[in-house]
Amino acid sequence: MRNYGTTKDGQTIEEYRLRNAAGMEVNCISFGGILTSISVPDRQGRLANVALGFDSLAKYEAEHPYFGAITGRYANRIGGGRFSLDGVDYQLFQNDGGNSLHGGASGFDKRIWNASESDGALELAYRSPDGEEGYPGNLDVNVCYSLDDGNGLRIDYAAETDAPTVLNLTNHSYFNLRGEGEGGIYDHVLTLNADHYTPTDGDQIPTGDIAPVGGTPFDFRQAKTIGSGQRSAHPQIVAAKGYDHNFVLNRAGLAEGELGLAARVYEPRSGRVMEVWTTEPGLQFYAGNFLDATLVGTSGRLYRQSDGFALETQHFPDSPNKPQFPSTVLRPGEPFESTTVYRFSTD
Repeated sequence: MRNYGTTKDGQTIEEYRLRNAAGMEVNCISFGGILTSISVPDRQGRLANVALGFDSLAKYEAEHPYFGAITGRYANRIGGGRFSLDGVDYQLFQNDGGNSLHGGASGFDKRIWNASESDGALELAYRSPDGEEGYPGNLDVNVCYSLDDGNGLRIDYAAETDAPTVLNLTNHSYFNLRGEGEGGIYDHVLTLNADHYTPTDGDQIPTGDIAPVGGTPFDFRQAKTIGSGQRSAHPQIVAAKGYDHNFVLNRAGLAEGELGLAARVYEPRSGRVMEVWTTEPGLQFYAGNFLDATLVGTSGRLYRQSDGFALETQHFPDSPNKPQFPSTVLRPGEPFESTTVYRFSTD
């Protein structure tokens, strides 16, 4: 652990480094629980950071596209920034046009988490008070980052509430397996374990349909490059300026709480492979559509469109307004638990 810097209002932020026997390193700061770097070997054993991010706390405090952060109380979008629960209407902060995105104006990505070491893992804790960003209930959230010697970065989420609320937690890391700042991700080869996805309207809110991926650019059941579909003329791709969609993961045969393979990404030049395993029902694949060459990353290079991708394990967007989707309601006495593992190797 080291001092990472001081926020604008004078609070000290700490940075923690996890390292395993294989040499993989992960850095995390207590501001937003942000993963600032993830260094993994290529097929020659050379380490490189594969996570997009910044080199200073000031940049993380400024507006940015959630690089590496814990997002909540509700990751992704809630249409109209409102929902009803047990007959009560709740209005959230609308920070994405008329919608609420990733928890609102000051979501979990902008909060200071209490950090501590526990058996080589990093434990982060935050209490979200009743009414924060419009959400009901006092919510106690714990996130644990741990690193095994098989180059698996494990994220365990847990939460409890004292009043009915809604909850959707994820980590919003952007990856480039060639290396941070090393150009586009079009040649990355992606496989998604999903037969269906949730189409969106013009505001990127799910329509409520669960559509088959077959015959569309959303079919990643067989490995293919990201670029092969990112520039498609499919109406869903055009409207979102690329991939920014929730995929319905195939979990048949898996018990509740059992890890299932959600995605695999392979980068040919470096040989790096990343697998995503999760207990969640959905996965948001975002291809960095709105990176616009205005942000300077850790390496000092500008991030351009599709210089990184995100694979965010989650419940579905706008689930509080879509009763046909898996429920995101959390009630007192019913603790929330979820696990995701990002596992790195070479091919």
